[in-house]
Amino acid sequence: MSFGVFPGVTCRPFILGLFDTFPIGAQLRIGMDSGFWIGNFGGLQDGVALLTNAQLFSNVGTPIDGLRPVVRIPIRNITFVSQ
Repeated sequence: MSFGVFPGVTCRPFILGLFDTFPIGAQLRIGMDSGFWIGNFGGLQDGVALLTNAQLFSNVGTPIDGLRPVVRIPIRNITFVSQ
């Protein structure tokens, strides 16, 4: 199913709805199958969620990598979003 927000990108519409209440700059945790990112919400662009000053953690909570200035997470890979 494709939606007008990201033409040509297939994604789950409920994932897009999760971002409606978060202002730019809010600290978020965005989960994926392999772990989760913690960073500042930078917006949605071209089918990806942007996080700034983000760090990747394993599913058990240990850091995997250092801080990255910008991370692009494909919306289709997102499993959860929390603040």
